[in-house]
Amino acid sequence: MPQRFTKNTSKINMSGKTSRTKGHNFEREIRKKLKKIFPNCETSRYSSREMDDLCVDLVDTAPFHFQCKAWKSAPNLHQELKKMPDDILFNVVMHKRPNQGTVVAMSLEDFIEILQMLKSEKII
Repeated sequence: MPQRFTKNTSKINMSGKTSRTKGHNFEREIRKKLKKIFPNCETSRYSSREMDDLCVDLVDTAPFHFQCKAWKSAPNLHQELKKMPDDILFNVVMHKRPNQGTVVAMSLEDFIEILQMLKSEKII
């Protein structure tokens, strides 16, 4: 069979491996920034397989669950938030796009609740 019809699986595997590495690096980058606020913050890959399976990338960050996405395309934020635990903590998805920075997404209900807490504490 001519070369052009054979699959080059090494490119496919390298691409997936590169994407995974980018995702893990983004988790570590965010962990480092959050350590100033949450000193015990760790990646769930490091400290909690259970939380990792629940789509929570960073642990010991109460009152928040954080999921980190480093994708060129936009993730379905609604779907990503629905995958996360349904408990008393606020679910947050951080999305990093190359050369465009990072944005943070959460449900409107959670955002309003945080604003109400800030208002009741006279922070805003």
